[in-house]
Amino acid sequence: MKYYLIAGEPSGDLHGANLIEGLRKADPEAQFRFWGGDRMARAGGERNLAKHYRETSFFGIVQVLRNLGTIRRQMLECRQDVAAFAPDVLILIDYPGFNMKMARWAHEQGIRTFYYIAPKVWAWREYRVKSIRRYVDRLFIIFPFERQYFSSKGITPIFEGNPLVDAIDRRLPELPTPEEFRRRNGLDSRPIVALLAGSRAGEIRDNLPLMARLAERFPERQFVVAGVSWLDRALYERYMAGSSIRYVCDQTYETLAAAEAAVVTSGTATLETALLGIPEVVVYRTLWFQVKLRPYVLKVPWVSLVNLNLGREAVRELIQSDLDITAAERELRAILEGGSERQRMLDDFDQLRRIIGGPGASERFARRMVGELRHDSAPNDR
Repeated sequence: MKYYLIAGEPSGDLHGANLIEGLRKADPEAQFRFWGGDRMARAGGERNLAKHYRETSFFGIVQVLRNLGTIRRQMLECRQDVAAFAPDVLILIDYPGFNMKMARWAHEQGIRTFYYIAPKVWAWREYRVKSIRRYVDRLFIIFPFERQYFSSKGITPIFEGNPLVDAIDRRLPELPTPEEFRRRNGLDSRPIVALLAGSRAGEIRDNLPLMARLAERFPERQFVVAGVSWLDRALYERYMAGSSIRYVCDQTYETLAAAEAAVVTSGTATLETALLGIPEVVVYRTLWFQVKLRPYVLKVPWVSLVNLNLGREAVRELIQSDLDITAAERELRAILEGGSERQRMLDDFDQLRRIIGGPGASERFARRMVGELRHDSAPNDR
């Protein structure tokens, strides 16, 4: 069968690559074409990469408005490419701003559409639920708590675990020892606190200054910010100036694996940190009025995927508009070695792993997708 996949950011590229490998096992005759990145190109063939996400990623309202013409052209280009490939199924991977529009178009063209990694409509933009119900043939979810949510909206989702477990399990054997990580990056022997300040310029601007002030309170430890290569190092250095924070690039898992604890900006990184078994504090700075409006705008009680999946505040969430580090210092001390909350949090992470499910989710999802397509095309079902 022929599969067309669309991913628009690094995480989607990672999960898309793992899904392609699973689809190859479930359907040895599979043919692929996709929008994605380097990982998907390695898994599905460089010649089958129609567009790299580096050309399609526009974050924030300002970037989107500045690039409206480009986005419209890319949408048209994508539709033309999908139509020319004539896939048996269009698989949309997260990236809802673009992919929800593709879902509607595909539905109108009679193209079978699967959505893999559902848009976070349970947190915001709940109006998208109606479009999912109308335009998506099958919804594949990666968080256990989403089952009840989507079922309550008249959508029967498919859950087979979380592919992040696969991604982590694949990386673990390759990760250096904490000693080797220190040697490679010129770090000393003090315990490491990992800083995951976000993957967008605005998140670095808002969160790294708070983390820099926090580091000053812990001279007996070294704070290491895990940077990303698509953001200029100068951006980090602007907010690290005068602090003792060290910088490493594209070594997030390596930094976490060597760390005693972490301070993490909300997002997928909170779940990755927990699955790696590293105690964490979640911090997120935003505008004061957004803090005040949070109970009225956000549809869920927590921002961390750890807490959402466990159904309670297992990791402390500090959402604030200023640079007050009082609470952050208190919560971080509680999860360091000997801290009052460390063992309790590690036990919660063990429970989280059981809830999320074990490795092999990508292959299980792939088998379900292939099974759905074969069932739908069986002569007796027509």
